[in-house]
Amino acid sequence: MNIQVDTKMGKALRVSQKSPDLDNLLIDVVDIAVPRPGPGQVLVEIVAAGVNPSDVKASLGHMPHAVWPRTPGRDFGGVVREGPSNMIGMEIWGGGGELGISQDGSHGKWMVLDQKAVRAKPKNFTMEEAGSIGVPFITAYEGLREAGGVQPTDVVLVCGGNGKVGQAAIQLATLAGATVFAVEYNEQPLMAHRNGPVEMLNSATQDVAAIVREKTGGHGADIVFNTVGSPYFEIANNAMAKQARQIFISTFDRAVPFDIFNFFRGRHKYIGIDTLALSSVDGARIFDKLRPKFEEGKLKPFPINPATCYDLADAAKAYASVLRGTPDRVLLKP
Repeated sequence: MNIQVDTKMGKALRVSQKSPDLDNLLIDVVDIAVPRPGPGQVLVEIVAAGVNPSDVKASLGHMPHAVWPRTPGRDFGGVVREGPSNMIGMEIWGGGGELGISQDGSHGKWMVLDQKAVRAKPKNFTMEEAGSIGVPFITAYEGLREAGGVQPTDVVLVCGGNGKVGQAAIQLATLAGATVFAVEYNEQPLMAHRNGPVEMLNSATQDVAAIVREKTGGHGADIVFNTVGSPYFEIANNAMAKQARQIFISTFDRAVPFDIFNFFRGRHKYIGIDTLALSSVDGARIFDKLRPKFEEGKLKPFPINPATCYDLADAAKAYASVLRGTPDRVLLKP
């Protein structure tokens, strides 16, 4: 990484060591020299940057390959200020697994970015909307792609349907014309925009697998997008149709009971998605697929609540709220 340093300064978050817990997040707001882009790079002025669970988990030391010290932040909406003349002034969006993990990320005023990751944001998006899309939609898109894509004949069950990845998966699955069910652990209204009907289920009071099978003539779910992992593992397995695929992106417990017999008799497939392995260039290619749908209004950005758009000085509060399950999309405004 060839990053030169200017004498100008800018505010940024800085994490230099593992935080002990959510109540004691070791996140500093510091003045850092504005980085100058090297060959093949641009300098981005960050306007809005989403806060994702992975940003918080990395500050707690749960990402072994994260470097210290660093500026966190994987998603962004911003403006190109230095780089090739045809890019200067572009209002861009993006997200990547290297940002805020193995190199300085978007939770600061300035960020260096690979030129190949530069993409104009949707014309109908505010900067806050642009900064909110990254990890949730990249994860949802990649998971469904790895599962073979969603067909209009598919039945899709989204576990953790009101999480940000869950909401993105619901948008994509209903856009494809699939029959979609969502589940949460308690009684909740469905928050996601959808392009078709979605039945919301409560795993605390309902037999999710039985309902999915009953509503699909005994068939079950062709794709289960399990955004939570172990808490829904048994429910998801019981709901899976023959030759169904289950997508995992996270978990609470690493080890879970596993019925090998039902797995091979059902000809099931498990798919693991780790978006930390997808660079900002990979993310840009996914955004190329999503942007027209956002501009056409077929996909919608997350609603932006001004109360959950934080200054850098309130970053610890913003971070803690994400892992504590706020229903809103949390943004930083450097």
